[in-house]
Amino acid sequence: MEELDVLCVGNAIVDIIARCEDDFLIENQITKGAMNLIDAERAELLYSRMGPAVEASGGSAGNTAAGIASFGGRSAFFGKVARDALGDIYEHDIAAQGVVFRTSRLEGPPPTARSMIFVTPDGERSMNTYLGACVELGPEDVDEEIVAASKVTYFEGYLWDPPRAKEAIRQCAKIAHAHGREVSMTLSDPFCVDRYRDEFLDLMRSGTVDIVFSNEHEAMSLYQTASLETALDAMEADCKLAIVTRSEHGSTVARKGERISVNAIEIAELVDTTGAGDLYASGFLHGYTTGRSLEDCAHLGSLAAGLVIQQIGPRPHRSLKQAGIDSGLIAAELAG
Repeated sequence: MEELDVLCVGNAIVDIIARCEDDFLIENQITKGAMNLIDAERAELLYSRMGPAVEASGGSAGNTAAGIASFGGRSAFFGKVARDALGDIYEHDIAAQGVVFRTSRLEGPPPTARSMIFVTPDGERSMNTYLGACVELGPEDVDEEIVAASKVTYFEGYLWDPPRAKEAIRQCAKIAHAHGREVSMTLSDPFCVDRYRDEFLDLMRSGTVDIVFSNEHEAMSLYQTASLETALDAMEADCKLAIVTRSEHGSTVARKGERISVNAIEIAELVDTTGAGDLYASGFLHGYTTGRSLEDCAHLGSLAAGLVIQQIGPRPHRSLKQAGIDSGLIAAELAG
């Protein structure tokens, strides 16, 4: 098949997004700013207590795949949805973004995953995710042709929660490396790092993963240190390429013997941080797979993240199409 830039592997989730006050989080025992895994009963309870909400296809890796496509890149996605109404929404939305999506749908229960996302006035998002059909993603869903055709296979750390997905990721890595390709992951969440610290470090140190994306809190959690510099030094030693985002302070890229820092873009107003890390990864990986310098890659990541966090309204997959930005304008920004 035609060569692809990035294959993204992750939890296929329909986001249900509503605004709330901080008191709501306290009253409902929701951990602010984190991804909280919940069961079906808890999902129904929180949904019943939500205010007006919008539904939009999401999931970390799905957002990244959509972001890459909106840059004009060629992306694919592996993720499991059920044959139900939310599965129909997800399949339509990701295909409409131009992402190759061939994963077979689950014919029986559990239903398609959904995440109740509560956005507080400061723009922070607190996610409460019922994984549903996501837990059924397994090795049989790995399309070897797509993995072999992809310059980079990228997966989300959240995927380490469903047990069979680990087998699928290891299979993808084996195929990718056999074809001279690279494998990348995002650490996803400090709580996710706490759950799987030893396994994530082994993925990096064994060479199963080449490129790691992280925010500063995840990086420091991974190495159990209060020093970002200490965490960066350790990441630089443990993987081929490490990228650490630092919110309004920009991002740092570390490669053995090389350290690059890039500023965040200025924004008019912070609306919602949902998808910022996902879109940063899409910008960086688009630059990386099209041969740009690491500095340009980081600029693309910062630009994508900065645009999406100030965008108003529902965003089916966090892509730049919804922001009215095309890859030509982004290229002009860098050239300038």
